[in-house]
Amino acid sequence: MSTRSVSVHEAKTQLSRLLQQVISGETIVISRSGRPVARLVPIEPPATARVPGSDDVRLHADFDDLPPTLRRAFGLRGPKRRKAP
Repeated sequence: MSTRSVSVHEAKTQLSRLLQQVISGETIVISRSGRPVARLVPIEPPATARVPGSDDVRLHADFDDLPPTLRRAFGLRGPKRRKAP
C-alpha cells in the first residue's frame, strides 16, 4: 500500500480520481499549507460476514431485576417478584 500527499485544492478538484486510487489500495494524505490534516484510506471489509441469530447469547438469571435504588428512582414499589418456572 503506497501513500501519496496532495494539497486541499488538489483534493477538491480531483476527488473522484483520488477515490479511485484509494479503492485501488493507495492512501492519500491531504495537506494544508504543507501540514497533513486528513487521510483518505480504503475501508477494510468486515473480517467475517455476520449472520443474524448465529451468536450464542447467555443472560444471567437476574438480568431483568433492578436494584432497589433504581426501582425507587423509577417510582417502582416493592421488590420485583419472579414467577416460578
